[in-house]
Amino acid sequence: MTDDAAAPDLRASDADRERVADVLRDALAEGRLDMEEFGERLDATYRARTYGELAPITRDLPDHGAPAVPAVSLTKDAQPGGGWGERIVGASDSGSSSWAVAVMSGFQRKGRWTAPRRFNCFAFWGGGEVDLREAYFEDREIVINAVAIMGGVDVIVPPGVEVVVRGVGIMGGFDHREEGVPGEPGAPRVIVTGLAFWGGVGVQRKLPRAEKQRLREERRQERLERRQERRRELESSVQDHMDRYDDLIKKRHPHRHEDH
Repeated sequence: MTDDAAAPDLRASDADRERVADVLRDALAEGRLDMEEFGERLDATYRARTYGELAPITRDLPDHGAPAVPAVSLTKDAQPGGGWGERIVGASDSGSSSWAVAVMSGFQRKGRWTAPRRFNCFAFWGGGEVDLREAYFEDREIVINAVAIMGGVDVIVPPGVEVVVRGVGIMGGFDHREEGVPGEPGAPRVIVTGLAFWGGVGVQRKLPRAEKQRLREERRQERLERRQERRRELESSVQDHMDRYDDLIKKRHPHRHEDH
């Protein structure tokens, strides 16, 4: 039997199952799977014991945005390291959006977009959202210049990013609560500036959606493991009681036991 033929029968490791689960979480965040499909495939992932059982689970899904790649590698290649360096794309990328306007309406910049060195946004009797949780960055320091007149702009950053707020509020204000939190090594710096007149510019720090989903799944798995452990303890306790009962019957009726 060749190695290729045997590969699908090789036992999968916990790390292999987690890599497949990460692909499923990305697909859920991107809208490729609904919650029902995600739950079914995730259950199948944690039940899988071999590469052959894991491979079909993500066969129709892209991995890390690639159009078509093997769902599970059958060789133990080194996994590429992630980090902030991969999200800072440099001057070669001009940014997918550099401005936004909301006049009695709203705007959103979210998902996997490229935040330019300077992003200008204006909200008048409206609202906007600049979500950087899954964004790429044109430089290690970017400026969000927000002008909110009788409106509001929300800036959402992921953990690890340093935030500096320099905006001016006139009968309005800028949110400074996320200032002073040290950034992670290599993480970008986000400067929020502009003007709030009878309006506000908020700054929030939130986990990326995929990370929130991963944590929820980890907690779900922990709860499942605790239930299984309690079930095993209960079964063990019941078995102990049955064994003690059998021993008691044997002592009280030895001849009945011998006849049986």
